[in-house]
Amino acid sequence: MSHTIVNPDGLHNPVPFGYSHTAAIPAGTELVFVSGQYGSGPDGMVVSPDFTEQVRQAFSNLGIALAAHGLDLSHVVQLRTYVVNPDFEKLGVIGQAVQGGCGATPPTQTAIGVAGLAMPDILFEVEAVAARP
Repeated sequence: MSHTIVNPDGLHNPVPFGYSHTAAIPAGTELVFVSGQYGSGPDGMVVSPDFTEQVRQAFSNLGIALAAHGLDLSHVVQLRTYVVNPDFEKLGVIGQAVQGGCGATPPTQTAIGVAGLAMPDILFEVEAVAARP
């Protein structure tokens, strides 16, 4: 693995929520930065007005972007997610998507609630930093 995830004693267990507290990257590791991916098809248009479907498509798009560098979601060290009008249900959907794609030890993540994104029909966006071993 290209990085080490640690969830220190003394902090709550974040894994059920789809993130970890810390990640360390060894010196000399190449970093890959992926810009915000949203629930778009190849034409750039949002695939569905449904939040869950947008999250699923955004993570699929993130996987495609990572694959262009020979990486996958297991190489992700940090996620930054943007959620229009967040609530616990939406955060649960994101947590499930992260665990489904990244496995039992998710990357660090900051979820940011926003009033809107680049286009009115975008409800979710995810950006990532990945580490190549």
